[in-house]
Amino acid sequence: MFRDITTLLLDPQGFCLTIERLVASYADRPIDKVAGIEARGFILGGAVADHLRKGFVPVRKKGKLPWTTIGQDYELEYGVDRVEIHTDAVAAGERILLIDDLIATGGTAAAAVQLIEQAGGHIVGCAFVIDLPDLGGRRRLEDAGHATTTLCAFEGE
Repeated sequence: MFRDITTLLLDPQGFCLTIERLVASYADRPIDKVAGIEARGFILGGAVADHLRKGFVPVRKKGKLPWTTIGQDYELEYGVDRVEIHTDAVAAGERILLIDDLIATGGTAAAAVQLIEQAGGHIVGCAFVIDLPDLGGRRRLEDAGHATTTLCAFEGE
């Protein structure tokens, strides 16, 4: 089964409530920037950054950013992929909240965390709308010491 948030994005009340719940989870923590993972993490992360009045860092697939980048490779079932950020996106010591729509195995999220840390940033937390707990991604991030928030979970995926 494929889990997707595009119907949520169509619903103004549902989308607004989702953003409010993501923001509420981190409103009392010091955050310098919000990072969002391509592509739905851009939508969610941009809205969260706006609510928090913080800058936004796009975490993109290899070769999609128009300036000098740093990247982090990660394993897929069928090979290797890479996420990148601009070299000036995160300054040393900045506190970053990472956002995406869904956490499954955690490979992309873990790579984004490593990339932000490589740039000198500190992960304040990781937030997702959907968790597929049977695939272990949330546990993977938490075992690495990263506070992780999800708004709903689908067991047995």
